[in-house]
Amino acid sequence: ILQNDFSENMNETAKNYLERIAENASQMNTLIDEILAFSRTGRQALKPEYIPVESLEDMIHGIVAGLGMLEPERRVEFSINELCGCYADYTLIKQVFVNLLSNAYKFTRQRNPAQIEVGCMNHNGSRQYYIRDNGIGFDMAYADKLFGVFQRLVREEDYEGTGVGLAIVHRIITRHNGRVWAESTREQGATFFFTINLDGAYESA
Repeated sequence: ILQNDFSENMNETAKNYLERIAENASQMNTLIDEILAFSRTGRQALKPEYIPVESLEDMIHGIVAGLGMLEPERRVEFSINELCGCYADYTLIKQVFVNLLSNAYKFTRQRNPAQIEVGCMNHNGSRQYYIRDNGIGFDMAYADKLFGVFQRLVREEDYEGTGVGLAIVHRIITRHNGRVWAESTREQGATFFFTINLDGAYESA
């Protein structure tokens, strides 16, 4: 109300203060939403079902299309390699892909073209899903901080975020009896891996 109805009567200093208040309030609102989402992923019962390859492909294409609409001017080369069907909670696994693909889009912002790749491979008898990008990467010395709540390896001034998205990914994958990890080199991109090992048995709450 102050900004809309009274800004014309304010000097530049007052307007600056008001803008900072509004920005901080918006950031706090986003942070609260992220915290609530993090809490929900630990409380809601899993509803596992078999998700075939075709459904995973449709899911991922839908996520990518939505991300592309947010920054239509960007050149992003996206590819889906071979995928594997899985037994999982559809809604929660979709959230995993949303968070990981959103990160890939965000941290390839300086690349032209950005390159993002999704796939699945068999390794030592385990199916490993991966999201690979050619973005800014990170120092592996800090890899243990990636999946902690509010842990960020970049400045908020450079890349937006609350530090909750990867913590949500970790919680969801843990509830699917899997694990999630990342490999990277600074300025040479990053690859996030995760496994799902429900096999028909799952945590009920």
